[in-house]
Amino acid sequence: MIDTIIEVPLDADTARAYQAASEDDQKKMQVLLRLRVRELTTAPTIALRRLMDEIGAAAEARGLTPEILATLLDDEE
Repeated sequence: MIDTIIEVPLDADTARAYQAASEDDQKKMQVLLRLRVRELTTAPTIALRRLMDEIGAAAEARGLTPEILATLLDDEE
């Protein structure tokens, strides 16, 4: 099978960790990523809104407030 190369945006720390890894470890990461993408694309899907609601409820239960979220998002820029 011929591999197809795609670009996947990553944060700088993750990209550096991948690039610093040995060729063998990079291959292992590629296999794990392939498996995870297949799993995500073949698993039964739930509505995006429901998923977002579940994530939001879990974050709120852990103490995330709109103010904290705004601060975290501002730090990303």
